[in-house]
Amino acid sequence: MKTIAIVNQKGGVGKTVTAVNLAIGLAKEGKKVVAIDLDAQGSLTVSLGYNEQDKMETTVSTLLEKIIADKPIAANEGILHHEEGIDLLPANIELSAMEVTLVNTMSREMVLREYLKIIANDYDVAVIDCSPSLGMLTINALTCADEVIIPVQPQYLSIKGMEQLFRTIGKVRKQLNPNLKIGGILITMVDMRTNYTKDIISLLHESYGQKINIFESIIPLSVRAAEISAEGKSIYQHDPNGKVANAYKGLVKEVV
Repeated sequence: MKTIAIVNQKGGVGKTVTAVNLAIGLAKEGKKVVAIDLDAQGSLTVSLGYNEQDKMETTVSTLLEKIIADKPIAANEGILHHEEGIDLLPANIELSAMEVTLVNTMSREMVLREYLKIIANDYDVAVIDCSPSLGMLTINALTCADEVIIPVQPQYLSIKGMEQLFRTIGKVRKQLNPNLKIGGILITMVDMRTNYTKDIISLLHESYGQKINIFESIIPLSVRAAEISAEGKSIYQHDPNGKVANAYKGLVKEVV
């Protein structure tokens, strides 16, 4: 099972929209995919149509608690099946307490990795939607990931903020996960009508293009993309012939 973490410590850059459409796009390519919500806000869970996540008895937090307590986990425990062909491990507000619990846990960076070992034979790909922070849950995601995709808006502060993320990835690679790779930087929420946007994209390529893959697929700014979170479906169903759907199809091909 290949594990892809969607990471950026800055919120509002399109992480969850990317996680949804990458996961479902990979499923359309014939992959068996599980999407894992690792954000206490449960954005991925809500975006896939599960609006009452706080009433769920089993979430990612429940399973991580079982790993910590060395309790058995049943096959498919807590996993939901989405109509567009992917599975989901949901999250809710209970995950915020897990962040605190992990601080005092032995091998605290490895807890999610231990869970993924249990389901590894059931899937081709796991896509992890991380929280907008560099806390212990995100470190867990980086520790078990094969590669990281970094969504970033074409804004100066967004690009400057990536330096901290790269340092964190470097530390994880050095100390915990030597196989961790940066799959690429994904430029999202782009309005190509402005010179400012074009200048920032040029700056991004100048600053990182020699060292890090920058995906050719650029995700345009679109109201249609914003709407899918409320619809509980992917952009492929909501607006199949739109420019955002075509951009995510391109991203899926690059990832494959």
